[in-house]
Amino acid sequence: MSPTKKIVIVGGGFAGLNLAKKLANHNEYKVTLVDKNNYHFFPPLLYQVSTAFIEASNISYPFRRMFQGKDNLTFYMGGLINVDPANNTIDTENGSLAYDYLVLAMGTETNFFGMENVKEKALPMKTIDDALHMRNHVLLRLEEAVRTTNIRDQERLGNVVIAGGGPTGVELAGMLAEMGTNIVSKDYPSVKKGQGRIYLIDSGDTLLGPMSKKSQEEAYEVLSRLGVNILLGTSVKDYVDDKVIFGNGETINSATLIWATGVIARAVSGLPAEVVGRGRRILVDQFNKLQNSENIFVIGDQSMQLTDEKFPNGHPQLAQVAIQQGKLLARNLLKMQKGAPLKAFHYHDKGSMAIIAKYKAVVDLPRAFFKGFFAWIVWLFIHIIPIAGFRNKGKLAFNWFWSFVTNDPTLRLIIRPQKEAKED
Repeated sequence: MSPTKKIVIVGGGFAGLNLAKKLANHNEYKVTLVDKNNYHFFPPLLYQVSTAFIEASNISYPFRRMFQGKDNLTFYMGGLINVDPANNTIDTENGSLAYDYLVLAMGTETNFFGMENVKEKALPMKTIDDALHMRNHVLLRLEEAVRTTNIRDQERLGNVVIAGGGPTGVELAGMLAEMGTNIVSKDYPSVKKGQGRIYLIDSGDTLLGPMSKKSQEEAYEVLSRLGVNILLGTSVKDYVDDKVIFGNGETINSATLIWATGVIARAVSGLPAEVVGRGRRILVDQFNKLQNSENIFVIGDQSMQLTDEKFPNGHPQLAQVAIQQGKLLARNLLKMQKGAPLKAFHYHDKGSMAIIAKYKAVVDLPRAFFKGFFAWIVWLFIHIIPIAGFRNKGKLAFNWFWSFVTNDPTLRLIIRPQKEAKED
C-alpha cells in the first residue's frame, strides 16, 4: 500500500471547498484546508448582508463544523505568505506546512486600478467583513442625515454611488432602492424622500454586460422604475472629500461610494513570474496543473486555463467554474493515485442569473430566457441550495421570505468592533 499523500489546499471558497469535500474519507490522501478565515461563506448573497436583509451567519459556516466525522480532512487557519516549490512547503501567518500536492484556490480581491483615494474610502463587496462594514456605514450615514438640518449635507449623506453595473452592482442598487422606499421612510421619517439618490455607474454601454440583451434591458427598466439613476459610459476617476469624480469631469457629492467593479487574482509569492498572466491569474494546463510543475494545481478564479476550446481566453471568473474545477480535480487526484489517465477540464455553462428587485429577476439559460416572479423564485432556490448546512438553508429561507413579505427586516443594527467604532 502506497503511503498517504499530503494535499494542502489554500483557500476555502467554492473551488477549494468542493475539492476538499470530494476527497473526504478517501484515506489515501491527508487533506489540509488553509484559510485566513475559519468559515466558508456564500458571496452571491453578500449584498443582502450589507443591506441588513439577512444575517451574516445565514451565509457562512465554520470549516471545522463541516469537517466533523471526516478523518482525513483538517483545517488550518492562516493567510498564505509564500510558496516554496523547491522544498514543497508553504509559509503562512501562523507557521509552515509541507505538502505532496499543493492546490491554490485563493480567488480574487478588489481591483481599485491604482486609485488610492478610492481604495482608502470606497466600500468594496468581497468579504463578510466588507458587507458588515457597509451595513454599518450606510446606517451611520442615515443617522447623521437625521441630525443635520443642512439640505446639502442631507443630500450628500443620502446619496449612494455604486460603481459597477454587473450582477453585484445591479443587485445592490435594487436592494437599496427597495430599502429606501420601504424602510428608510419608516425608520427615518425626517429624511425627506428625494434628498438622497442612488446612482449606478458603469463604463460600458449596458448593465449586466456578460448577460443577454433581454436581461440587460430588463435590469435597466426595473431599476429606472425604482428611481435608480443609471449612468452608462461613465467611469470613476477619483473620490475626494465625499465627492465622486468621473472621467468626464462631472462630480456627485456622496458620503457613500460602493466599489462593485473590477477584481484581480490574489498574489502568490514564490512562483516564477512567467506563470502569472493577465489579471494576475496563474497559467495552468488542461488539468489545472501549474505550468512546469508536477505537484502544484490552481483552480477557481485564480487560474488561467487557455486549453478549453470554447474559452480560448480563459474561463469567466464565476462560481460554477470554480465548483466544476474543484470537483474534477478531486477525481483527477484520485486517478493519479491509481495511475489512471486524467480528464481535461471543460466548462459546462449552465447559464447565469441576477436578482434586480423584489420579485424581479432575470435568468439566462443556454437555450432560454425568463424574467419576473418565476425567475426570482428560481434565483432564490438556486442560491439557497448550495449553502453549507441544512439548518442554514431552512433558517435563511424563512428569514428571507418573512423579510420580503413584511418589508421590514429587523437587522438594522450598528455593531462594530472598537477599532471601527473609533473610525466612525
